[in-house]
Amino acid sequence: MSEATGHIELERRVDSITIGVRHRSDPERDLAPLMRSIDRLGLLQPITITPDGVLVCGHRRLKAVKELGWPTLRVWVRTGISDPLTQLLAEQEENTLHRPLLPFDAAKLYRELKDLLTEDALRRQRATRFGADDGEVGDGGADSAPPHGDPGKSRNQAAQLVTNSASHTRLEQICTIETIAADGAVPADVRKIAEEELDRIREGGAVDPSYQRVRAALKVAEDREPEDDTADDLEELAARALLQAKADRAARIAANRRKREAAAEAARRSVHSFVLLWEDLEGWTDRYDPVEVGQELTDAQWSAFEQTLTASVEFVAAARAVREHRPGDAVASA
Repeated sequence: MSEATGHIELERRVDSITIGVRHRSDPERDLAPLMRSIDRLGLLQPITITPDGVLVCGHRRLKAVKELGWPTLRVWVRTGISDPLTQLLAEQEENTLHRPLLPFDAAKLYRELKDLLTEDALRRQRATRFGADDGEVGDGGADSAPPHGDPGKSRNQAAQLVTNSASHTRLEQICTIETIAADGAVPADVRKIAEEELDRIREGGAVDPSYQRVRAALKVAEDREPEDDTADDLEELAARALLQAKADRAARIAANRRKREAAAEAARRSVHSFVLLWEDLEGWTDRYDPVEVGQELTDAQWSAFEQTLTASVEFVAAARAVREHRPGDAVASA
């Protein structure tokens, strides 16, 4: 047994490791190269478990050694993992045990788990640097592909485990506000704003507006001259900066909308193409059996069919309205 900071390395029986349902990220996908690498080189990087034997990192590695028939494997027993995170990782029946977490609880678990995943990825990078000499996966990535040093991967994995969604934006925002509030190098007035926004979030306020306000206040403080004694109140300047940030965001959204509309206009087909389409569809109702269609279409297929019909009816109504008001028709009727 060897010891490292926060870890104990030891042998553990494969069937004694608990895997919560939240580790179910398609572990069997492209597993063969990892199995070949482990069979040839051994397990270069141990998986990580809690002291209670709950899997933290290394679902694909565990699956690979199971497929290879290993009775035991090397593990890192990671100490210092909180009880709430251990409980979350060990959940076996998501629908009955998992309840939505409060934003601060989710952010705390997210930060803790992201650090563990990043730590595991760095170890695997070091291991594969010496183990993968022929293009094969040296020791695999945490529950997916080999590590590439992408911090977004750990963020996505941590968010998926904590919230059942890969979206980590809100969690990162809370963590950022907490970091700013606790950073002694940040001006005191900015830390005060951050603490006030954290209180708003605790009381049920939306996260993004608080995050934007804190970031705006920090930017104002960074741009403020140290010797400038005539500067306006920081909160007023932060409010102005936030208004400008919102205006800039609205301008970007409008510009993107114009680009999408221009692209959609450019992608529209000609009237000649329209005529050919409907000539091809002429008599289509005689070519299909409505009984078979009604019986065999899935709910999703039927929904898509109805949506197309609805859009077609709306298109006909708009085109008919134009035809009824054509200048040429008005002259002819006169």
